[in-house]
Amino acid sequence: MTAFLVSIYLWIKAVHLIMVIALMAAMMYLPRLFIYHHQAEKGGEAERHFITMERRLLKGIANPALIAVWVLGILMLIANPSILSSAWFHVKLALVLGISGIHGFYAASQRKFAAGERPRTEKFWRLMNEAPFLMMVIIVILVIVKPF
Repeated sequence: MTAFLVSIYLWIKAVHLIMVIALMAAMMYLPRLFIYHHQAEKGGEAERHFITMERRLLKGIANPALIAVWVLGILMLIANPSILSSAWFHVKLALVLGISGIHGFYAASQRKFAAGERPRTEKFWRLMNEAPFLMMVIIVILVIVKPF
């Protein structure tokens, strides 16, 4: 199994990166939808539209992308376990866990929006729109530069 994974490692890595891009697009767009949802009239057509958009983004892109990112990441670790001894990887993993936690928070918030609630404030969602991006920037620097 490991020899096979090593032989297709670059393909796994490429698909992993594609899924990261899909996940990050969803993670940065969903809070923007929450902002617009906050501005929509309760019970109105726009609110129903945002509920549908939020659900589709989460279920159709964010959830599958997150699962693929984790599965492919684990496959890369099986193929190249030496990464586990790198300090940069431990920081990266902590940030990936953080992004995964934010994803879970977004999913819970989406359910609240769908139930007619307005969790948090527009200002909060504007700030949350930036958090995954900043974490991703640090992850990219860690993976490419490997500063420690």
